[in-house]
Amino acid sequence: MESAALLKAIIENAIDGIITINGRGIVETINPSACKLFLCTPEDVVGKNISVLMPQPYKAQHDEYIHRYQQTHDPHIIGIGREVTGLRTDGTTFPFRLAVSEVDFAGRKIYAGFIHDLSREKEAEEQLKDYAAHLEDLVEQRTQTLKNTVQALQQAKEEVSVSLEKEKELGHLKSRFVSMASHEFRTPLSAVQLSASLVEKYAQPYDNANIRKHVAKIKNAVGNLTTILNDFLSLEKLEAGRVEPSYTPFDLVKFSEEITEELQMVAKQNQNIIYQHTGTRSIVNLDPNLLKNCVINLISNAIKYSGENTFIEFNTEIADSNCVITIKDNGIGIPDTDQKHLFEAFFRAHNTGNIPGTGLGLNIVARYTSLMDGRIEFKSDINQGTLFTITFPIS
Repeated sequence: MESAALLKAIIENAIDGIITINGRGIVETINPSACKLFLCTPEDVVGKNISVLMPQPYKAQHDEYIHRYQQTHDPHIIGIGREVTGLRTDGTTFPFRLAVSEVDFAGRKIYAGFIHDLSREKEAEEQLKDYAAHLEDLVEQRTQTLKNTVQALQQAKEEVSVSLEKEKELGHLKSRFVSMASHEFRTPLSAVQLSASLVEKYAQPYDNANIRKHVAKIKNAVGNLTTILNDFLSLEKLEAGRVEPSYTPFDLVKFSEEITEELQMVAKQNQNIIYQHTGTRSIVNLDPNLLKNCVINLISNAIKYSGENTFIEFNTEIADSNCVITIKDNGIGIPDTDQKHLFEAFFRAHNTGNIPGTGLGLNIVARYTSLMDGRIEFKSDINQGTLFTITFPIS
């Protein structure tokens, strides 16, 4: 009696559904868990064929399944241990896993079916399938987007290649034009310069101030045009990558004195260039042509942007590890807002007014300095002047 009570308690409280049927498929018992799964009461199914809890086509075939099982004892015939489908009393179905045990009870055979609900697992599987399908759609979309992007990049690459080829062609045309124009302009400018000098010479006996004044204007204009041509030629060579430093040992003091003497001749009235060298050494190993362009450009700017009756300080110094060149004037200075753009090509400060210039000089100076591994710095205040410092490392 105690064993029977224990078995009944286990069946009644089992989480899975348990149904017993006889050899003819008639339901004899059903536990609460099975009633909950099939949405029925014991009265709804006890005494009836188990097929009432099966959807078609299993419903019509169940009796045949039992008969064949009794003949062969093959568990696969009635789906033992396999996933099957149950029919609830409201007409809905649900999946479950079935395990069947054959039991001898009071001299007869009964079959106990253990029903494990798979609804949640199936829902999870469906969700995973939906999620996987969604991921596949996303992957397909992303793949297509990536293909489109790659095609667009390839097209853009081809367009850029075409543009680069056109730009290269334009660069060659520009280079040839600048070289040709510079050559063609230099010849008439030289002729104008020579003719102005001859006019000045032939006019000396007349001692006419107006002739001297206008000849000076002609020479000044020719000088300005020559400077512009030189700037454009230098920029064109830099842009084409055709400028390489040619290092040569030379006497910096003699080099600087010659530049000072040359530029003093074009300085304004009572404008004096004061040169001074510091240190016992005078030999440096730099490119004299590039350095001369830098120094002449900076001193020419000092002359141009300073007034008459002023001093321009030009200093050189050779120390143990570097060579320092400074040019200082007392001119119009550089506005604070313009200073960050000072070394950009074609840039001119807003306070230059009608003073002629291309805006290329300082850009060329900075690039020549960099080619020789040097650096250029400056300090400037409005109407107080400007100090430029070029520093080169020396070994």
